Amino acid sequence: MHAVNRRTVLQRSAALGVAAALPTGVLAQAREGRIVLGQSAALTGPAAQLGLQFNRGARLVFDKVNASGGVAGAQIELRALDDGYEPERCRLNTERFLSDEVFALFGYVGTPTTLAALPLLTAAKVPLVAPLTGAMGLRNPFNRNVFHIRASYEDETALIVKHLTQLGLKKIGVFRQNDSYGQAGLDGVTKALQSRQLSPVAVGTVERNSSDVAAAVKTLTAARPDAIVLISAYGSCAAFIRAARQAGYGGTFFNVSFVGTQALSDALGPDARGVMVTQVVPSPFSTTSGIVRDYLAALKAADPKLKPNYTSLEGYIAARVLVDGLSRGGRGRDGLVSGLESLGTLQLGGFPLSFSARDHVGSHFVEVTMLTGDGGVRT
Repeated sequence: MHAVNRRTVLQRSAALGVAAALPTGVLAQAREGRIVLGQSAALTGPAAQLGLQFNRGARLVFDKVNASGGVAGAQIELRALDDGYEPERCRLNTERFLSDEVFALFGYVGTPTTLAALPLLTAAKVPLVAPLTGAMGLRNPFNRNVFHIRASYEDETALIVKHLTQLGLKKIGVFRQNDSYGQAGLDGVTKALQSRQLSPVAVGTVERNSSDVAAAVKTLTAARPDAIVLISAYGSCAAFIRAARQAGYGGTFFNVSFVGTQALSDALGPDARGVMVTQVVPSPFSTTSGIVRDYLAALKAADPKLKPNYTSLEGYIAARVLVDGLSRGGRGRDGLVSGLESLGTLQLGGFPLSFSARDHVGSHFVEVTMLTGDGGVRT
């Protein structure tokens, strides 16, 4: 019996392609038939729905893979730690993950938080797959350990500015979070406007995890912009939209995807009508693409009461990509990196992706949607 168990353990270790030179914790995972992933995300607080929904979508994939025997016999374990969307807490969570020698990091949520973790994971040479952020500061310069599934904020804001200016709306203001996320969005809007010999007419700020928007409303409404681009999380964006309308502003509100579409719609209720949002994944309410059909089937199988949304679909897509990379990979963490790079150009159920050894930004997909005020989203 002992010989059989020992042989099974060795087979699982060999199937994962793990070398003895790997950290002891990672090697132990292989021997135990586990692949441990670490996720630092907001699970409580004003941005909690972003982390919770992304995690839920990813678990739909991991649970199904595990029920089918795992990846080369290894079960995927996703450990999530709450950072409350605060950089220092994310840094501490990352230190804990690295101390525990997780195999890889996955689904970090937010620009300032992920930037706080970046030096640590880079020094440790631990892969980070699918951070929920479009900041260029995480894409340039190129980092071999980081893989992006979503389009960048430059991609999103370029489409926003194109959409608005084609409608003749050229006086554009920006409401932004007062941190690296808000700055990344402002940089994208400014770049897109400059290409049209324009610039933001006014900029208002809000602190991260705050809904104190009074000063920003005063600054922006005084400039009388045709449209306002919002670069913040759903709580502060909802507060701003309500307060700006109460102050008499009747222009267009346009959010980037990180706002959390469903969370913003829920926070605004009927006031969501006419609010615009860019999306970096297909509509989770349409069955025209295979990836969405797979997602909806998995959601229903897990719990018929669960409702689809953009953030959990993004988590689902990210987990599918990670599993494909693990399945293709060879030896340890380098094997995961090589496996993801080897995906090349592909259609994941109709969702276009492309990875290579020189490009780890998988998607530039962006589309424009509008909230209907009754919980719906129209493309």
